[in-house]
Amino acid sequence: MAAVAFGVLAGTGAFTFRYAEGFSYFSTDPAACVNCHIMQSQYASWQRSSHHAQAVCIDCHLPHDFVPKYIAKAENGYRHGKEFTAQTFAEPIFVQERGSEILQENCVRCHGALVAEMGTSHGTDERSVRCVHCHAGAGHGEPARLGGRYRPDELTWSEH
Repeated sequence: MAAVAFGVLAGTGAFTFRYAEGFSYFSTDPAACVNCHIMQSQYASWQRSSHHAQAVCIDCHLPHDFVPKYIAKAENGYRHGKEFTAQTFAEPIFVQERGSEILQENCVRCHGALVAEMGTSHGTDERSVRCVHCHAGAGHGEPARLGGRYRPDELTWSEH
């Protein structure tokens, strides 16, 4: 009986992993981020942003050290899978607190010299102003339209 239960669980897990294109999440390809339709506008706006030629999604949204990166991927994957399956995700979507911390660390990592010139109020400690406070469109640009459900008729922009 335990073998049957294990088989059903393993089969369901394998099917779900395959259906959700699970292996794509181990890559650095930004196309993996649009496996969920809700991310279409973020992906489309990133393609038109100034960061497009310099950074992919994981450069900004995940830690760069191996172990913390895969811990964050696992936490995000679990939360995203649970919330999208149960349809309990927030709209518009937003970066969670830990994701916001990671984003700030990566802004400072890439733009450290500029941040150093600005002084201590723009650092990584808890008293600092986060970069996205003033640069909310960084990485996604103006047409980001963050959040909302996928609307294919709204994803046609003439400017490139």
